[in-house]
Amino acid sequence: MTRIASKFSSLKAEGKSAFVSFVMAGDPDYDTCLELIRGMPAAGVDIIELGMPFTDPMADGPAIQLAGQRALASGMTMKRTLQMVQDFRVGDDRTPIVLMGYYNPIYSMGVDTFLAAAKEAGVDGLIVVDLPPEEDSELCIPAMAAGIDFIRLTTPTTNDKRLPKVMQNTSGFIYYVSINGITGSAEADADLIAPEVARIKAASDLPVCVGFGIKTPATAQAIAGISDGAVVGSAIVQRIGDGESVGEVLGFVSELADGAHA
Repeated sequence: MTRIASKFSSLKAEGKSAFVSFVMAGDPDYDTCLELIRGMPAAGVDIIELGMPFTDPMADGPAIQLAGQRALASGMTMKRTLQMVQDFRVGDDRTPIVLMGYYNPIYSMGVDTFLAAAKEAGVDGLIVVDLPPEEDSELCIPAMAAGIDFIRLTTPTTNDKRLPKVMQNTSGFIYYVSINGITGSAEADADLIAPEVARIKAASDLPVCVGFGIKTPATAQAIAGISDGAVVGSAIVQRIGDGESVGEVLGFVSELADGAHA
């Protein structure tokens, strides 16, 4: 059983939904980011999404765009991102890590080289926002063959005709983007999201986690109550950008986790 499947299995046995956190690898610098992700499991994070810095993050709002710029300015590369996962694994072999971002940095490294290095480092899953299912042969199928989950995004515009196509070759969990638009641009509404989560769950046995627009513990609780997990990114990344200490950021993460687990 993969780390991701094992985590959802144990959470289900406890009657809990997952709390998933996103940070940009290398933001604001390598050592600070590593300290932050090392502290996340103790703060209640079930799955860590680690952003792959990229110069043209088309789906991201200002907070995550700036995080990527800070990371790149600090010297972050794909190789250093994978090194960060490997360094994290020295002290934690249980918490799932999902790399999230865009195809270009993976393509530039070479798919085979990247997948081999990612597997060796301890990466559990990939979310690549600009590779549709029509391009599964590029990365999705090779990743799954390498034992790395390929997690697909669904959105409010993924209709019933499109949904089966999106579901094919998806593994780990399904990431439902709760709003139309870029990250951090609006507040998620659990009442509007619940029917969409139910529709997706009717089409797949995989867990469904909801991200985009979750900024407070109360919203995390509401979203976790109608799904298998709540994903928070921009609200955490914004605090890093504001210069909060690792302890302060982890304190906020703990509050979000308590909400999601309530």
